[in-house]
Amino acid sequence: MRALHIITGLGVGGAEQQLRLMLRHLPVECDVVTLTNPGPVADGLRADGVRVTDLAMGGNRDLAALPRLARLIRRGHYDLVHTHLYRACLYGRLAARLAGVRAIVATEHSLGDSQMEGRPLNSGVRALYLAGERLGRATVAVSPTVAARLTRWGVPEPRIAVVPNGIDLGRFRFDPAARKRARAQLGLPEDAFVIGGIGRLAPGKRFDVLVQALTQLPHDTRLLLVGGGPEESELRRRSEEAGVAERVVFAGERPYLAHESDGPDLPALTSAMDVLASPSPEEAFGLAVVEALAAGLPVRHSSCPAVEDLPSGAAPDAVRIPCDPEAYAAALAGVRAAGPGPRTAPEAARHYCVTRSAARLMDVYTAALVPSSRTPLRGSPS
Repeated sequence: MRALHIITGLGVGGAEQQLRLMLRHLPVECDVVTLTNPGPVADGLRADGVRVTDLAMGGNRDLAALPRLARLIRRGHYDLVHTHLYRACLYGRLAARLAGVRAIVATEHSLGDSQMEGRPLNSGVRALYLAGERLGRATVAVSPTVAARLTRWGVPEPRIAVVPNGIDLGRFRFDPAARKRARAQLGLPEDAFVIGGIGRLAPGKRFDVLVQALTQLPHDTRLLLVGGGPEESELRRRSEEAGVAERVVFAGERPYLAHESDGPDLPALTSAMDVLASPSPEEAFGLAVVEALAAGLPVRHSSCPAVEDLPSGAAPDAVRIPCDPEAYAAALAGVRAAGPGPRTAPEAARHYCVTRSAARLMDVYTAALVPSSRTPLRGSPS
């Protein structure tokens, strides 16, 4: 089987890094097209031996990209096309049909109740999404919560398959030596209590809540923000105004593999943390939370379908907190008072092993390649 993955961009983001990780575990010959922004993840894919093509699309309305993409698909003689993220799903599905490919799968990574990839949901976005969705054979939801949202939008339930995001459990296992090195590289005192926040620095992630919570916590508490995005300058300004700028560390975008950048990688940074805080009130999955659980971290979150869709008790130290500075300050003070735990991964983290997710995605591919197939009904997270 030859498959082509089409994604909007390949900067360091959850969907982008998830694509790279999944391709490492799929028993399929895969190429990748990025519509724009062939960033660090493109370099990583190429290092893995994956052929990556930059379509150099000029923007959302660059209609000339459509025939270019269709020609590329036709020349590649692909059996299946798999699209990721909103713009790539719209253009990729249509181009695949124009190229004669009918086995089209799309993954919905970022559908919330009120927004998708940061854009507000309105009737126009919904209508365009549904028109494009009909061109494919299956839509993959990264959680049952997203599957339910798709159904409410009007996507027929038989076309939806749940394939959770996967993680490399071994990579995120707690490493005391990596913890010490990462803290030294970032200037974090060995005895500091470090609150971690991982994700795109965008308004919807609400990392401003953690900056405000930090003002209510002891002076030796640090906030380590891992990610990049348009909100960074605003968060720096808020930190200055709140008088905690010297206690907030901006680590920038971090890849999964240390040799691909200077400084510690993402797993090393989770080892350096004492707790993961995720104040975002609306998530499609909650990948940062699952990665933190794999590192044995206690987690305080405002939204995480990856945990909420599992039976109670699967992640006993992942506690839901209102998106409010006072609530987070109290919750994080409680974690500190309780002292460090054993740093072992709970059942929730083991549930999302990437090999398991890759096997489920292969089932979707197999069904999509049958001309009259219908994707399996929306499944449970089990």
